[in-house]
Amino acid sequence: MNNAGRMISIRIEKLTKRFGAVTALDGLDLEIRPGELFFLLGPSGCGKTTLLRTLAGFTFPDEGRVFFQDDDVTRLAPHKRNTGMMFQSYALWPHMTVAENVAFGLEERRVSRDEIRRRVGESLESVRMGAYAARRPAQLSGGQQQRVALARALVVRPRCLLLDEPLSNLDARLRLEMRAEIRRVCKEFNLTTVYVTHDQKEALSVSDRMAVLDGGRILQVGSPRDVYRRPASRVVANFIGETNFLAGTVAGADGARLVVDTAVGRLEGVPGGSGLAPAAGAAVTLSIRPECWRLGPASTPGNSVRGRIGASVYLGETSQHEFTVGDTALTIFELNPRFTVRPDSGEVWASVDPEDVVVLAE
Repeated sequence: MNNAGRMISIRIEKLTKRFGAVTALDGLDLEIRPGELFFLLGPSGCGKTTLLRTLAGFTFPDEGRVFFQDDDVTRLAPHKRNTGMMFQSYALWPHMTVAENVAFGLEERRVSRDEIRRRVGESLESVRMGAYAARRPAQLSGGQQQRVALARALVVRPRCLLLDEPLSNLDARLRLEMRAEIRRVCKEFNLTTVYVTHDQKEALSVSDRMAVLDGGRILQVGSPRDVYRRPASRVVANFIGETNFLAGTVAGADGARLVVDTAVGRLEGVPGGSGLAPAAGAAVTLSIRPECWRLGPASTPGNSVRGRIGASVYLGETSQHEFTVGDTALTIFELNPRFTVRPDSGEVWASVDPEDVVVLAE
């Protein structure tokens, strides 16, 4: 049941959708590569579910076009697009067996009985649910029901797979298990997949690339590593993971790096947005992830600031410290914590590499 050779790209051009006075999608342009596991990420109301529903054909845009490979599907009905869809609710029929639930879409397509039996068996085996074909949904755990929903989406051999927060109803352990399972299945079937979530860890750990949306616009597109390490704006930096923001003024440049004066001292950093080159005197914001700081009894070459440890929380694999420099408080995550210090033990140094200091336009 291999879909190799059937991978498609998805192209969105100037997509706009309004609901009354609310603009849910605001002139979006986006290209999703063949076979890519692509995440749409953002806060509630950012437009990600509207975009997914537009790809599925449940919502038609007011302006713009949607292409599956070279086919314009903007006005096609959902059943003519041949997409597989998974929702937050598993949407399984309670009176049907697992096999009957998976077969439903094929019966609607008038596939022969022998072909249905073969494809249902293959699909259930691909998600490791072959032994459960005769059970009903009520006899399954949440994770097993989610696997059946995935099998049902795959059995129709979709051109692409569309997932709307599929793991939000599972507990933490099952979410981890199903993240890996969804990635395995999508890669095994070479499926172009669009996955909506507000869970940053899910997006960082599973996606090939992601788009961060806010207010119906795409703020940044990139690999998980690029978006996390080089956020293009304060909104992206704040949404993906935790960070420290420091207001600053550009003092000058040192090659590709920018030198910035802040309340904790002069720091060197790298531009966050593409083409960002603020002039001397420009107001900027620095984003520094808590885990990028290193604590020690002495300064090190590069960016070092001197301050005091306030409250500390020991979490085993990390310690979370409040580090104050004058009136400025920073959060520092110490990985594999060894540098233990009491709040009354005086000043210590915190150092950070210039590559981990991201300079953002104000």
